[in-house]
Amino acid sequence: MHEKRDSDTRERLITAAATLVAAAPGEDFSLRAACDAAGVTMPTAYHFFGSKQGLIDALVERGFEQYLTAKQATESTGDPIGDIRAGWDAHVTFGLAHPGLYTLMYGQVRPGHYPASHAAPTRHLAELTARAAAQGRLAVTPQAAAAHVLATNVGVTLRQIVLEAPDPDLSAAVRDATLAAITGAHRDQDPFSAAIEAASAAPDTLGAEETRLLIAWLGRLRDRTSR
Repeated sequence: MHEKRDSDTRERLITAAATLVAAAPGEDFSLRAACDAAGVTMPTAYHFFGSKQGLIDALVERGFEQYLTAKQATESTGDPIGDIRAGWDAHVTFGLAHPGLYTLMYGQVRPGHYPASHAAPTRHLAELTARAAAQGRLAVTPQAAAAHVLATNVGVTLRQIVLEAPDPDLSAAVRDATLAAITGAHRDQDPFSAAIEAASAAPDTLGAEETRLLIAWLGRLRDRTSR
């Protein structure tokens, strides 16, 4: 019973902080305000988090959990480049829906500090670029490709948050330019890979399941003819 009470109190503090951040995106909040909203004392907050930064770190971790849940709800296209494209759009959508939380997750940085909560989404992106490299789809290393995608995706999202206006045309243009850069789309490309990229770019044309099947068949044909 005591452990459940502790868990409930900790949850109330994180929820209170999240509400304050959502109400004033990009603005600082006081630990006392979070305590008042949660109905606890300041010593209680220090007991659970050690400091205000500890509470912020817990809130950021919660944000990444929500972010990953939202991304996992997106069906895989069966193609790593297509999944990177879909992941880009999901990233922007999450940021615009939660500007205050996103600013804490990606906009407030400290030199040399890399939160552990960043690891899971970064690892997922690295897995996709590694798969793309194994298929001969990248013009750069998987590490460089992941860095390019993450840096530009975050930058585009933060810009839209700063301007308080969604800009889907900007996001799509930067996304496509980034994918072209990491895949060397302007180089001579085998017809199967070109067809895979075209199918991945427009999954609604055939439908999600049909697109996955088409990509799988094209991949098999590409692999067989390249032997």
